[in-house]
Amino acid sequence: MSGAVLLWWIVLPYVAMTIFVVGHIWRWRHDQFGWTTRSSQLQESRLLKVGGPLFHYGALAAIAGHVMGILIPSSWMAAIGITEGGYHLLSAVAGSAAGILVVVGLAILIYRRVAVPRVAATTSATDVLVYVLLVLVIALGFGETLLVNALGPGYDYRSTVAAWFRGLFLLDPKPQLMTGAPLIYQIHAMSAWLLFILWPFSRLVHAWSVPWAFFGRPWILFRSHRARRGSRRPI
Repeated sequence: MSGAVLLWWIVLPYVAMTIFVVGHIWRWRHDQFGWTTRSSQLQESRLLKVGGPLFHYGALAAIAGHVMGILIPSSWMAAIGITEGGYHLLSAVAGSAAGILVVVGLAILIYRRVAVPRVAATTSATDVLVYVLLVLVIALGFGETLLVNALGPGYDYRSTVAAWFRGLFLLDPKPQLMTGAPLIYQIHAMSAWLLFILWPFSRLVHAWSVPWAFFGRPWILFRSHRARRGSRRPI
């Protein structure tokens, strides 16, 4: 096993996962007041109302697709009646739709960061690096879905990339599975690990701050304070 194979497909993933977990713990213990999106809605809201939902809903759909395609073995899907052809059709259609939402939403958000001076003034170097990695990860993922699987010859990443990824969590990494994968899949995986390394130190931490308590809290009653009939008017 060469040093490059060991570095990219064993060392980098485990380093990224360690920094991801430890970095979040450190951030929560030492920077709770910074655990926020640092919203710039007050600086500009029109573009944010369009780009934000498109990006977030598309990202959730893309994550669901990754869970289905990478974390769930193909044998499990076959057991519930999802054939190989059916899965690839679903992956191509749903993945392309999710990719379009993410690309359009991210394009609007980036344009907003660049074109609106008040928003650009609140953009940090970390934000720029996050955007660069997001663009790289999303562009490569969209290319895999559309150009390789939907319009191209197709590639069965579940037998290589997915098996390698699951092996990392089972402490049985098989780096040789990634050496034969197409280059676009390799760069996609590398850039994703780099994004995970940066995640705890960026505004991406707001992804874990979903206000679940909001759905179970009591209703808030609002009562008007209209003047009663016959009440004295102020002089």
